[in-house]
Amino acid sequence: MPQRIPATVVTGFLGAGKTSLIRHLAQRAHGRRLAFLINEFGDLGVDREILTGCGIAGCGADEVIELANGCICCTVADDFLPAMQQILARDPAPDHIVIETSGLALPKPLVKAFTWPEVRARLTVDGVVVVADAAAIAAGRFAADPAALQRLREQDPALEHETPLEELFEEQLACADLVVVNHADRIDPGSREEVERAIRAELRPGTALLWTEHGRIAPALALGLGIAAEDDLASRRSHHDDGAPHDHDDFTSFVLEVPPVADPAPLIRRLGALIPAHDVLRVKGFLAVAGKPMRHVVQAVGPRIEHYYDRPWHAGEAVSGALVFIGETAGSMAPEPIRRALLGELPG
Repeated sequence: MPQRIPATVVTGFLGAGKTSLIRHLAQRAHGRRLAFLINEFGDLGVDREILTGCGIAGCGADEVIELANGCICCTVADDFLPAMQQILARDPAPDHIVIETSGLALPKPLVKAFTWPEVRARLTVDGVVVVADAAAIAAGRFAADPAALQRLREQDPALEHETPLEELFEEQLACADLVVVNHADRIDPGSREEVERAIRAELRPGTALLWTEHGRIAPALALGLGIAAEDDLASRRSHHDDGAPHDHDDFTSFVLEVPPVADPAPLIRRLGALIPAHDVLRVKGFLAVAGKPMRHVVQAVGPRIEHYYDRPWHAGEAVSGALVFIGETAGSMAPEPIRRALLGELPG
């Protein structure tokens, strides 16, 4: 039997830095053939475009497959298996596969898919790497008092959760083999102990935790763990082990087309104001700036916004902007009010 190809599952909440971590791994592959499967929530393939636009050898369009028509944990049979077959059909075969889930995915159903006979013979889960956002956790975005919540959970396993975001946070950490706590540079050093305590409350015993900035870790720490996570499903607890469905109706997304702008700064300022006003969890996409030959990337999670030029527009490529907005269905995020707030009387 040929040796099984290892696959690393990279998961984590919206905007935690999964794509930055993967770019860092690709840049330091040192000749190892990597294949990438990128899964997004929303209709615009932003993460794949950022990855293929990074200019790193071995990180081009042929190496990166995108699944943008649903959360991978809910579309395993329809999307994951065909994508894996496409990767395995390559000659030569990749040395390692890196799978980036969407920020709304449950990792356990994906790991379970590796037990299917058509997958198990060729692939194994080298490890599940969870990227956690230190700044978001320090701001208490998942629980006001994680320690008290953990004590209550131990007393009552049926305790309902305050928000679906908290449940996602717990699900991802409970399945982790390695936690990369990203954005360490964005919190006060005195907050580290509290952030780490909140994370470790959800981890299985022995799960490693690393602090980093901009997703920069040595590839040897994330690739080559040799965990075979598909053989260890029982220890990876889930709120859905009883068969309860994982319902993405808790979240909504839409794409807003943005005409070329003379200067991205006014739009970025408006974006910063509308994010808290309209309960927006995540924004990602691209802008076209008049007179500039390069594409302008926009990434936002909560109040934090990053924007930069990443690559020249390709010949024949439509020079236009588009942003994906992601929020909770129960929130106040709606396309038309956001369009007016962002684009109303904005100079072109």
